[in-house]
Amino acid sequence: MTQIRDVRRVHMIGVGGSSMSGLAGLLKDEGYEVSGSDRTRSHKTEALEAHGVKVLIGHRPENVRGAELVIYSAAIAPDNPERAEAARLGIPQMERCDLIGQLMKGSQCAIAVSGTHGKTTTTSMLAQVFLTAGRDPSVHIGGELDYLGGSTRRGRDEFILEACEYNRSFLHFYPTVAVILNIDEDHLDCYKDIDDIEATFLQFAHLAKSIVGWGDDVRVRRVIAASGLPHITYGLGEGNTLRPEGLCYDEHGRARFTALWEGKPIGEFALGVPGEANMLDALAAIAVAQSRDLPMDAVSEALHNFRGAHRRNELTSVTDGVKVYTDYGHNPAEIKSALDIAAMEPHKTLWAVWQPHTYSRTKTLFDQFLTTFDRADKVLVTDICAAREKDPGDIRSEMLIDPLRERGVDAVLTPTFDDAEAYLRAHWQAGDVVITHGCGDIDLLNEQIALHGDTVPEH
Repeated sequence: MTQIRDVRRVHMIGVGGSSMSGLAGLLKDEGYEVSGSDRTRSHKTEALEAHGVKVLIGHRPENVRGAELVIYSAAIAPDNPERAEAARLGIPQMERCDLIGQLMKGSQCAIAVSGTHGKTTTTSMLAQVFLTAGRDPSVHIGGELDYLGGSTRRGRDEFILEACEYNRSFLHFYPTVAVILNIDEDHLDCYKDIDDIEATFLQFAHLAKSIVGWGDDVRVRRVIAASGLPHITYGLGEGNTLRPEGLCYDEHGRARFTALWEGKPIGEFALGVPGEANMLDALAAIAVAQSRDLPMDAVSEALHNFRGAHRRNELTSVTDGVKVYTDYGHNPAEIKSALDIAAMEPHKTLWAVWQPHTYSRTKTLFDQFLTTFDRADKVLVTDICAAREKDPGDIRSEMLIDPLRERGVDAVLTPTFDDAEAYLRAHWQAGDVVITHGCGDIDLLNEQIALHGDTVPEH
């Protein structure tokens, strides 16, 4: 395989993605000549251009000419025009996960955060924790963190990264510590079933020297036991290495607790973000920090000041007196968690706007999605975001509407973002809360609502 250190001119396909854009900026900072392409312009592509990266909109064969190496994400198929042209010209190609693996290889401590959900938040927490504690970590997050100034950072101490299980990408990494947050059903376009997913997490664990895992998750516990590796568990159960004592939530849903390590208190914590999911992610961060001998007062300070990564229950505007949030969650567990947090906001009507992501996920988790939106008062469903997939012709968003209504969910089909915005503006009232869900481009709906501002009354 081509080594990144042996080339200078790199082209990146899908450069506007959260991970790819961060890597592009990192390579640029290290002196590489970087170009990239994406389907659409975005704030990420504009930021890269301002940083000196040449960004081309649209995928065309000529974009790769002159490159010494083409880097692509797992979502970019071999028949992509740029990958096909690189193959024709004999230009080496590297998947994004292999680039990350090369960057982290040889690190004395590489902390890889895995799990079906919570990876970005936990990795972001760890980045802020380690920096607050005075460490100089390298960081790679699949989202953007204001505290970090983006999604990547090159440092001299620990390497902290988000390790995604999609397409078994995390098997290309070189972790010393495997953090396993949870193991649930997802990505069934590349896994046979949940047992296949669990078996792959075990393969990932075997890459590491030790494990930090959620001890209340039966599948995580099985992976830990089967690995035979030294381990730390966290959770609410009595048998965990780390658990919270005196756990309570304030009026905004933010957890407060004393952290017990093997039954002994190590610190007091008051989180800056609400919800049980964030509390569990914070426990994972505390467990890692304790294992690295970080001072708990610095860890507590960092978690108190942590405000979340972008697109994780992020407030994007207050329009017509309505708070509008966006969340990246795209499987049932993630969406339920986001709605639980959104429901903590005082509100008249809680609106969920869901962009289903990929045909395969919508089909394989169809029945689970029907039980996902019980906390919402109104649910708008947009067209499916195809992402890397071609339309199979047997699944459409409108097929979700009647089954949701039969369950008692007030669901409406709004195929486009313009349709969704028009419906919201025609029906919402000051004091409502809106949250958009999905890992496609649903955040563009939030952007256009903010851009259009308050509704101008018709005369």
